[in-house]
Amino acid sequence: MKTKRKGSARQVVSLVVFITMVVSTVVVAVAMALAPAVPTEGYARIKSDYVLMLLQSVLGIFAMLLPRWLYRKWGVEIPSFMMVLYAAFLYCSIYLGEVRGFYFLIPYWDTILHTFSGIALGALGFSVLTFLNKTDRVPFNLSPAFVAVFAFCFAVAVDVVWEIYEFAADGLLTMNMQKHSLANGQALVGRAALSDTMTDLIVDSIGAAVISLIGYVSLKFKKGWVEKLLLRVQKKKED
Repeated sequence: MKTKRKGSARQVVSLVVFITMVVSTVVVAVAMALAPAVPTEGYARIKSDYVLMLLQSVLGIFAMLLPRWLYRKWGVEIPSFMMVLYAAFLYCSIYLGEVRGFYFLIPYWDTILHTFSGIALGALGFSVLTFLNKTDRVPFNLSPAFVAVFAFCFAVAVDVVWEIYEFAADGLLTMNMQKHSLANGQALVGRAALSDTMTDLIVDSIGAAVISLIGYVSLKFKKGWVEKLLLRVQKKKED
């Protein structure tokens, strides 16, 4: 019964977030088409203001389709708990953060999400290690300290790649993913312009360190916490 409830919650949350991403994409695309190219009286935003929203909404749709594709392609199964958190993160970062403007309206919204992403990527690092060793559990022959350090480094590396993507997108598409400008378009200068990027990397590292430490304790003292977060690959039935 409990398993069915978890599966049901997972499906409901995933469906709601997916529909939200689709609707957001359509609404933002229409708004961008109607918006002027240059500031005009009566319009709060111009076309370029909607580019980031549209890009993020489209990426959100693909991100919600990714788990099903991974399952069909390689049999990768995401635990229900992790899937709910994954969908909730996309909703908070893309719809609330970009489309609804929470990044500018709610203090530390971006910081909170990056801390959570560091934790999630750290947990993913444990799964990557099991995939590399072709097992369903973290291999017992590996030192818990090594596994924890690997998970931490994996999470930080992915976060760095994400910041590079944001930097490239801002430069090529004239967006504001790294929040180098205020909501009114005023460009930040000096240390203030670096604050968002460096804060993201710092809190990502803190989140990764927390989950890595928890994972270390789990493996060292055989608590079983890590196993509940691991992605698993369904083995194909032999004929």
